[in-house]
Amino acid sequence: MAKANAVSMPRGVASRRTRIINIIITIVLWLGAIVMVFPLIYMVFMSFMTKNQILSANFSILPHPWVFGKYSEVLQKGNFISGVINSFTVAIPVLLFGGFSSTLAAFAFSKMHFRGRKVIFFVLLSAIMMPFAAVMIPQYVMFTNIGWTDTLLPLIIPGCLGNIGMIFFLQQNAGGVPSSLIEAAKIDGCGYFRIYWQMYLPLMKGAIATQLILWFMGIWNDYLAPTIFLQDESKWTLQVVIRSFNSYYAVQSDYALIMAASVIAMIPTLLLFFFFQRYIIESVAITGMKS
Repeated sequence: MAKANAVSMPRGVASRRTRIINIIITIVLWLGAIVMVFPLIYMVFMSFMTKNQILSANFSILPHPWVFGKYSEVLQKGNFISGVINSFTVAIPVLLFGGFSSTLAAFAFSKMHFRGRKVIFFVLLSAIMMPFAAVMIPQYVMFTNIGWTDTLLPLIIPGCLGNIGMIFFLQQNAGGVPSSLIEAAKIDGCGYFRIYWQMYLPLMKGAIATQLILWFMGIWNDYLAPTIFLQDESKWTLQVVIRSFNSYYAVQSDYALIMAASVIAMIPTLLLFFFFQRYIIESVAITGMKS
């Protein structure tokens, strides 16, 4: 009986086809990147344009001439500086205390065994499904009754109690701390808090840093909650201040000033990604580790 000869593609043809596919994928990715980054780049260029160039019917990307005075004008606005200070006032304690409580809860759910653990974790996860719009009225009534409205406390205190999304993410990435190490540490006489502090935090620093960066972005860019709870202009956070700029200066067609304020507001998040990108990569790699 004759054997069927397998027809194989020549190596040169296969490598050429692979190279063509890689080129096409690279072109598509570059086009996608340009489409996503272009609004950001154009926003930066608009902050250096004159009013006439922005409102001109002839679309242009590069400023002509370059105007550098809008940034100093933004910084001279008293509300803008106070908005930056208020945003940091909210973000710093929330990230410190909320990050601590979130990592502690994630460690407990992933490495400790106690009665009702799965039920409590399921109840926490169910809260993720609830949008802020569904609870903002009860929260407003509650904070009004205890005298917290028109202060930064409604933005700080709930965040200090923890972040459910961060707890869930860290619990799912708990493979970064093998259970065998936990058991060995317990045999050596280590308590749970010492294991958490000396083993869990160092091994999970990539995932923790990533979640803190994303949490900071959420706090920094939060607009709805400050709008609801804050009425005094001196207590406005940065995004509310930029909203007020948009309402006031858009009427005057001073879009360059609004873009300059937006660029300055974007700098902290860009710096965080630039300096902590190594931890973000680690948080992706850590998902492949087995406990």
